[in-house]
Amino acid sequence: MKSLYIKTYGCQMNVYDSILMENIIKPLGFNVVNDAEKADLVILNTCHIREKAAEKLYSELGKIHSSRKNKEITIVAAGCVAQAEGEEIFRRAPFVDIVVGPQSITTLPELIVKASKSKGHVINTDFPKVMKFDRLSDECYGNSQGSSAFLSIQEGCDKFCTFCVVPYTRGAEYSRPVNEIFREALKLVANGAKEINLLGQNVNAYHGEYEGEVWDLGKLISHIAKIEKLERIRYTTSHPRDMHESLYLAHAEAPKLMPFIHLPVQSGSNKILRAMNRKHTTEEYLEIIERFRKLKPKIEFSSDFIVGFPGETEKDFEGTIKLVERVRYAQAYSFKYSTRPGTPGAERKDQVPEKVKTERLLHLQKLINKQQLEFNQSMVGKTIPVLFSNKKGKHQNQIIGKSPYMQSVCIDDPEDKCRDKIVNVRILEAWQNSLLGRELQE
Repeated sequence: MKSLYIKTYGCQMNVYDSILMENIIKPLGFNVVNDAEKADLVILNTCHIREKAAEKLYSELGKIHSSRKNKEITIVAAGCVAQAEGEEIFRRAPFVDIVVGPQSITTLPELIVKASKSKGHVINTDFPKVMKFDRLSDECYGNSQGSSAFLSIQEGCDKFCTFCVVPYTRGAEYSRPVNEIFREALKLVANGAKEINLLGQNVNAYHGEYEGEVWDLGKLISHIAKIEKLERIRYTTSHPRDMHESLYLAHAEAPKLMPFIHLPVQSGSNKILRAMNRKHTTEEYLEIIERFRKLKPKIEFSSDFIVGFPGETEKDFEGTIKLVERVRYAQAYSFKYSTRPGTPGAERKDQVPEKVKTERLLHLQKLINKQQLEFNQSMVGKTIPVLFSNKKGKHQNQIIGKSPYMQSVCIDDPEDKCRDKIVNVRILEAWQNSLLGRELQE
């Protein structure tokens, strides 16, 4: 039997795609290993969101190739960087055998066979008319992911933000049918999932079909919540333009839906938001936050911020600081703007100097970190339900789980009895990125 190694970069969508690729390839006679040096087939599933993503891919490819010169190996570049780079990968890394985009991963079995026969380069970066989900059998879905599982319900993006490559690497928005999603959710729960994370590039733009009707995300969540042994539901990533009434109501009325929303705003300046083609204003964003808090007072938020977008002035940046101060995030992610070839933002002449971007990022992150620490510290003395997986803590006998607000919570579990369970935990201490607690005995 041959061995398969998959390395996943970036977002949760890529994690889900890696699981699909594993399930597609296993029937060809492969078993999964955790060491690239022991593998006959190596797949690098890439993400184009982070800075210098392409260069990181070529660096990793070079390391794999140099370490395996004396053994025959099939190397696959997959994901969004593969989609964006295409044939360029073969030019810069001629030892790569297969390049496949995220919408074409279902063709991997044919590509692997073709590459083994031809001993040449094989590529598929098409956006097929038949979506990748339609090509997959039920056996590819629902395999055990542990107590917390990913389930992709929507892919692609029609927003065309001027900093983003997703519409070019993932294609147009597509929503899977309700029944297909529900069947996969049932299988995941049957295989041990207590929590399901619904995924999409714009997950709240979901508009799947059900018996001649079109359902939105709120209605889908209410349907999935009927699964008896499912205890938690999450979703990511949302867009402010796609908020809708049934989603507000789902947070107010569905106890299984976690009180935590990742809602990227990107900037606190309306001028910069227009330049980014976000098509929402800071005022509209704040209205969304307030509506959720009115319906669900204990709800919390995380967000994404880009500092130093072309044309950003000090006044624009101060708008971002004021928005963060007003919302008070439980968590947030912030990045310096970096150009993505082929996007409108990359063509602008008013790029912000690197030094200025760095200074602004440090200022923003200091505020975000302060808010996150204060939120974590507010948990001390409280009892919260925590879902534990098989992740171990730094110290012997410790195990790590997730709170309803996606905080990492660590407890002592010497007998390993909390794994894959939701346990009530009294929080004893809090730090920037984690909480320490004690299991409350029933």
